[in-house]
Amino acid sequence: MLGERLRVIAALVPLSTRLADIGTDHALLPMYLVEEGTCPQVVAVEKAAGPLQAARKAVRDAGLDRYIDVREGDGLEPLSPGEVDTVVIAGMGGQTIAAVLDQAPAAVIKGVKRLVLQPMNRASALREWLYGHGWRLIDEELVAESRRLYEIIAAEPGEASSPDDVLLELGPLLWKNRHPLLCDHLAGLIEKYTKILEGMDRALASDADKKAEIGARVQRLKEMMKCL
Repeated sequence: MLGERLRVIAALVPLSTRLADIGTDHALLPMYLVEEGTCPQVVAVEKAAGPLQAARKAVRDAGLDRYIDVREGDGLEPLSPGEVDTVVIAGMGGQTIAAVLDQAPAAVIKGVKRLVLQPMNRASALREWLYGHGWRLIDEELVAESRRLYEIIAAEPGEASSPDDVLLELGPLLWKNRHPLLCDHLAGLIEKYTKILEGMDRALASDADKKAEIGARVQRLKEMMKCL
């Protein structure tokens, strides 16, 4: 059974798209998208031997071999130019996802019309990469699952101005659309930076400029919380 995180990711996948799921693990998302009729064909990519074998077995046992091609490989390297329209990368760090995209073959990434990304951390670094490489954010979601919040980003080719550092971390569309879980997201960021400040207070030596910068960020996040 698909969890809420993967369900929200699936909802951001366009109907009838040719999909690649990078780091597919046990191929739960590809199987769901094929069974629901969202995707006619999926390429599921996995580089770790254990999950790769598990994915192949799961697809075979479900009788979906004709629709899901499980491939061994790293990132988008196993894909051919023009083979897929949508790429999902979920469950990796934000910087890792950015690196995967940065290292993708140019002819492959050129044909991609949508990215659906779920970073486990450093979402700000991922958003910064997207803005800097000709991608515009079209949707952002928050999902509460297993006692934590997950950020999900959908992007399509197009130029857009990058927001400031606070919105890069918070999520510009999460803020614009006043996502129902935005208060929880803001509270988590405020707690994170408050703990950093407390650690700097305990340190024998700390960067005064950095401390002032973090203090200003906490204050702005608190002001944003008041606007909700």
